[in-house]
Amino acid sequence: MNKPAGLDTTRTASASPVVVLPKAPPTAPAGPYTRKTWLIAGLASLAVLVGIGMIWWLSSSVGNIHYTTAPVTRGAVTRTVTATGTVNPVLTIIVGTYVSGVIQSLECDFNTQVKKGQVCAKIDPRPYQTLVDQNKANLAVAKAQLQKDEAALIYAKLNYDRFERLGQTNAISKDAVDNARGNYDQAFSQVDLDHAVIMQREAALAASQVNLDYTDIVSPVDGTVVSRNVTMGQTVAASFQTPTLFLIASDLTKMQVDTNVSESDIGGINNGNKAVFTVDAFPKRTFEGDVNQVRQSPQTVQNVVTYDVVVGVDNSDLVLKPGMTAATRIVIDQRNDVVRVPSQGLRYLPGGSAGAAPGGKTAQAQVWVLRDGEPVAVPVAVGLDDDSFTEIVKGEFNPADQVIVAEQRTTESAQTTVPRPRF
Repeated sequence: MNKPAGLDTTRTASASPVVVLPKAPPTAPAGPYTRKTWLIAGLASLAVLVGIGMIWWLSSSVGNIHYTTAPVTRGAVTRTVTATGTVNPVLTIIVGTYVSGVIQSLECDFNTQVKKGQVCAKIDPRPYQTLVDQNKANLAVAKAQLQKDEAALIYAKLNYDRFERLGQTNAISKDAVDNARGNYDQAFSQVDLDHAVIMQREAALAASQVNLDYTDIVSPVDGTVVSRNVTMGQTVAASFQTPTLFLIASDLTKMQVDTNVSESDIGGINNGNKAVFTVDAFPKRTFEGDVNQVRQSPQTVQNVVTYDVVVGVDNSDLVLKPGMTAATRIVIDQRNDVVRVPSQGLRYLPGGSAGAAPGGKTAQAQVWVLRDGEPVAVPVAVGLDDDSFTEIVKGEFNPADQVIVAEQRTTESAQTTVPRPRF
């Protein structure tokens, strides 16, 4: 029998015939590879579109560059230290009281011009006058006792002399002579005691007189009363602490500004430095003074250390009042009539990159000037700077040079400022 092609009809003794079908030839799957191809093509197209958009944005952003310039000038460069202070009189006298009592009268008030020794207030003197009178009486008693004892001394001396003569003739006993001698010595000692008591009474009288004199509150200097802290009828107690009744400024035509300078700036300040300051009452007026004292005592507030720098100022027109807040600038270094440029020009670089530090002290310091519409770098050597201007020690400039301090880039269509893209 003819066998169909591809069929296996082999029989076995123990199994029925098995038909085995031929295997189909393998075929390559088309679906997954097609999706990957489309994904790659899409990403490539997107990248092309993004590149075209960036090129269009860059081309549309390119516009005119406008430079902000400042001229090269000659003038002063001044380095200062800024501090805040308070205007105070040079000498302020605190007038208190040594004794306690009731204020009986007031002769001085705010702004009163007083002379040295003038009575400004009076405490009720009656308790202290009583003590003075009592001590005077005690002194009088002591003096009277002295006179009495001096008379007794004279009698004791005469009696002793008489008994001594009688004793030489044995008219009286020796014991009587010795008794007369003892009475004379006692009388002599009593007179010495009376002298000491009188001195004691005089001291007590002087102390009570001092307390009585202290009931008159007098001005110790010529000046102006800037503060009055008591009223008539008020009781003041001087038992533990002397109360302050008046504050008297000795001379308001000479004032001083007590400024607080930080420890980082105190090293450059010396006596004689010039200083200028303003006060809120006269914001358009600048006052001038000199540093009179740099005090060594530190003041620490919340771990911030400052030092008191005293600036003396003339106040002949009496416009400065005690207690005014002064914004002070102390000149620590100054250059006059030097070539200077704005400090911002040393920080400028084309394109907006960070430039040198203000007043950079490096050999590579440079400024950019505008020549024929183009920025040109000019190497310079810098000196003193005051944060606004920097001294140019060495540098070649033309008379018409303008130092570039900033730049602005605007679009041609909208003429609005846009940031320059940087990559």
